Amino acid sequence: MTFKTAELNLRDDFQSAKRLDATELQRLIEPVKDDFAVFDDKMAEFLKGDSPLISSIAQHLLKSKGKRIRPALLFLLTRASGTFDERTVDASLAIELIHAATLLHDDVVDESHMRRNQETVNSKWTNLIAVLMGDYLFAKAFKIMSAVGSLPLMQAISQATEQVSVGELRQIEETRNYDVSEKEYLRIIADKTASLFDVACQVGPILGGLDEEKRRKCSQFGSALGTSFQIADDLLDFVGDSRVTGKEPGNDVITGKVTLPLIYSLQHSGSARAEQIKKMLSNGVSQEDFPRVLDFVRETGGIDYAYNRAEQICQEGFEAVNFLDGSEYFQSLTQIADFATRRAG
Repeated sequence: MTFKTAELNLRDDFQSAKRLDATELQRLIEPVKDDFAVFDDKMAEFLKGDSPLISSIAQHLLKSKGKRIRPALLFLLTRASGTFDERTVDASLAIELIHAATLLHDDVVDESHMRRNQETVNSKWTNLIAVLMGDYLFAKAFKIMSAVGSLPLMQAISQATEQVSVGELRQIEETRNYDVSEKEYLRIIADKTASLFDVACQVGPILGGLDEEKRRKCSQFGSALGTSFQIADDLLDFVGDSRVTGKEPGNDVITGKVTLPLIYSLQHSGSARAEQIKKMLSNGVSQEDFPRVLDFVRETGGIDYAYNRAEQICQEGFEAVNFLDGSEYFQSLTQIADFATRRAG
């Protein structure tokens, strides 16, 4: 089985993917539901907190678990490769806590008020509390990893965490740089988003002692899926439904975040029109101005190109792990990837 045989077609069925809700995701992770039961119990235990404030914030975070794509990939890949052991759940917890910490910090940087249809920690409490809670989650994650006792895995997760920070800083550097290339954009999201997908897919090969070639292929798969995931997320800023995503389309454009649909359109339209759009963007775009940018991106092929690029990158990732084909876990893996790259929030 390859990614091409998954149920949905990326471009034609993106809108129908909005109907893939939490219930649908639960069906897709059915083969590893017992692993998630242990994961949930341990997560609740780890987040009990060392103070009433920490406990309150932890309970707030647990109300909205998110899609937990990274642990889903980790469980399915380790089961498919026969490398699942008692340390696997702890490794998944560490990675998910790091992801949660980065989201807390992101919300402060972006001055966000809502995430997953509930108040952000910085909005409900303060920016200071959100930053410190993020630091607390980072510390918890590395405490868990020290108990796992695998130096190679600790090194891999540390490197991935560093890459996330580098990617975030590079993205800030490139704010309102309307000449940024697709290559640089892909490099940024490979660090900012794909690095944690990458390391989640390396857990099995590292703890299970697979050879370096299989570890490299699993890493390649994770990085490709994470990149496709971020392109899909960036597409939502142009075509997402606010009732599903929880935010109005155009936020990235308004705040100067330059993503693949816009990059392609600026580089593949007539120079006069591209310069006109760049000038408008540089002067600042309001919510009322966004439809003009959206029309430009649609008409010049930016939306279609980003859909196709996400599909291509994800397909390349699956080709790297064809050696895992043949199990129910691998079949679910293709469908989880389908869900991740076609979601609407």
